[in-house]
Amino acid sequence: MPIHNWSRSPVGLYHHFHQRWIAALCDALNSGLLPKGYFALTEQSTGGVIPDLLTLERPASGHSDFGHSAGVLTSAPPRASLVEKTSLEQYAHRANLIAVHHSLGDVVAVIEIVSPGNKSSTHALRSFVDKSIGLLLQGVHLSFVDLFPPGRRDPRGLHQLIWSELSDSDFSPPADRPLSMVGYCAGDQVAAYVETAAVGEMFPDVPLFLTPTGHIVLPLNETYSTTWNTCPEPLRVAVEGGSPS
Repeated sequence: MPIHNWSRSPVGLYHHFHQRWIAALCDALNSGLLPKGYFALTEQSTGGVIPDLLTLERPASGHSDFGHSAGVLTSAPPRASLVEKTSLEQYAHRANLIAVHHSLGDVVAVIEIVSPGNKSSTHALRSFVDKSIGLLLQGVHLSFVDLFPPGRRDPRGLHQLIWSELSDSDFSPPADRPLSMVGYCAGDQVAAYVETAAVGEMFPDVPLFLTPTGHIVLPLNETYSTTWNTCPEPLRVAVEGGSPS
């Protein structure tokens, strides 16, 4: 399903869709996309961080198949429109910024579906950026999807705000494809696999790394479509325009 123009919809409607989409994405990951021993949880607090979706790995003694077939990690590097890499050696002294933990296992990856609230103030935006950098410095992989174009607080997009703290390279999304989706692989060297898109396009493939050398592809198209089709008609009319049937 093509991406809708959420910039013209009321914030409250997007919040409903956002919550439902996160749940659908979590269900899809737990229904066979994640490899054996991994599982996903929604909106869990991890040492002060409250991400949309956590991916955890259970201790070796607690691995189980969770009652379904297990996915397989892809070891070949993802193909992306832009790949950026940087060393984190100079940032080692900041590695205690965030302690990421969970009682059920080790947090290995975080997924964020950006909401208007993440950009609603300078403080909110700075908190999102600091949280993202802190996760990467802890070795936690991160993927985010931003369906809102750059604004006055992020004129070159969220990826540039994050990446400018780790590298001297510059990034600006194309004017005709202002929506951004990024999969970060954390470790001694952080790699960013950047995709851009426009309203009306399908989602590109976005990786979710679970290890420094292994990833899966997030099922964004499928879960977005499922969420949209189960949303109440007034919400869909408000986003698409037109009159209820």
